[in-house]
Amino acid sequence: MTQAFYSDAADKARAELSRSEQAAVESVRRALEDDHKQGRGLPDADPRSESYVVELLPEQTGGRGISVVYRYSQELDACLILWLIAGP
Repeated sequence: MTQAFYSDAADKARAELSRSEQAAVESVRRALEDDHKQGRGLPDADPRSESYVVELLPEQTGGRGISVVYRYSQELDACLILWLIAGP
């Protein structure tokens, strides 16, 4: 099972979300533990990691659209959620 963690910046941003938005983001974190390949792939400079973005629609969050940007490390078998980008 893959581990999934929030970076300090993502954890701070998560604290500023509404409860329904936080729940939607947490559901992404839990899903990453089952399958690290969620969302759309992003360019990554490190050949030992893969970067992705999961885009949550307002219908899914009960609020704003949120992009969850994360990196998966093959070596550690772990995901680090780097940023949470909330839309208007």
